[in-house]
Formats: sequence, structure tokens, C-alpha cells
Amino acid sequence: MIVSMWMTRNVLTIEPHMTITEVAALMASKRVRRLPVVEIQGDQHRLIGIVSAKDILHAFPSDVNPFAVAAADSRVAPGTAADIMSRYLHTTTPDSPIEQAAALMTEKKIGALPVVRDGKLIGMITESDVFRAFVSFFPALEGGARITFDLSDDEDIFTFISHEAQRRKLRVLTLITSHQDTLPVCVVRITGAGTERFLEDLWTSGHRVLNVIRFSTPDQPPRD
Repeated sequence: MIVSMWMTRNVLTIEPHMTITEVAALMASKRVRRLPVVEIQGDQHRLIGIVSAKDILHAFPSDVNPFAVAAADSRVAPGTAADIMSRYLHTTTPDSPIEQAAALMTEKKIGALPVVRDGKLIGMITESDVFRAFVSFFPALEGGARITFDLSDDEDIFTFISHEAQRRKLRVLTLITSHQDTLPVCVVRITGAGTERFLEDLWTSGHRVLNVIRFSTPDQPPRD
């Protein structure tokens, strides 16, 4: 999956000449934590910075809540968005893998990335967008099971799953490999009428199984 599949396209932006008070009021009314700063050139928005809620807080006296209506006085926080915006930006592109964007957000400890093409802002990808993408990897369908395999012996689990899915007429919903600390694992979600028979055979297959979760049908509670 790539960033353009999950990013927000209609991004709320501000211009560098907006006062800090105006930016604070906009953040409060729209309930957002960050606003990209753009220079408008025709119908293109060139990204030049970003203002976060933390930037706003630092611009006001410590005893003033800048997001309260009572703080809407430019004398309290003189200056413009250009004065407080971050100019060194971490960005991503619409064609980047979403896991690459998520890794960058984790590494830099930031909650969102502007999505740019040729220097022009075309979207934003946030933590919430990444969560939505992650949830889509494990669809909440009824029935089936999720199996976690230990791959530390570098075994060919993919051939095994493919063969068993075909033999048992199973549907493989997801198959993801990752590392839990230093342990390589493979998580497989399957569904189909042959699920229980597959699970019975699994224990004698010789593969190292860390965890099995069965998902309930409407009249059946979940089992571990």
C-alpha cells in the first residue's frame, strides 16, 4: 500500500502572513494539531513550513491558553505564522510505501507528514491514517483463524501455507512477516470451511507455532 491510498487530500492550510492569534483560533475551531504553511502560486500550494500546536503554545505567555476565545488578542502574541513555523520539514511522497512513512514518523517522533510532489503540497498522512491502514491488513471478518509462526529456523512457511490453502480450500486474508524484538515471525489470517481441519493438522506439521486465535462466528464465542 502506498501513501496516496490513505492520505488526507483536502488539507487545511495557512499562509505565512497570518497572525499567530488567527492560527490559534483556526486550530481551535477546526480541532487540528498542525497546519501546513503554504505559498499560493496560481492553483498550486508550495509547502514552506508547518505550525504545530506546540509552536502556538510557546508563542503565548505561560498563563494564557491560546486556544481559548478569551485569548483572541493579537497584542498577547504578536507575530505571524512565518515567525514560528518549522522550516526544516520531514515529508513523504504519494508513491511512498505507507510503512516507510510510518517508520519515519516513529523515528522522528512526529504525528504527521506532509505529502508533496515537486515541492507542492497534495496531502497529509497522519498517525490515524496509518492506524486505518493497519486495521485493513487484518479485516474483522467472522470466523477463521490467525496463526503466528516462528521463522527463526528460516523455514519455508509460504510454500506450506499456499499448499494447505489450496488443499483445504482456504482463503488467505493476510500474510505478514515482521520481527518481534529479534524474533522473526509470520502472521497469517485464514478463513474457510476447512479451517478447523487445517488447525488440527498444523500441530503435527513440524512448523513452530507461537499462537493461534480462532475468530468466532455469530453463534460461537472466540477461542484461544
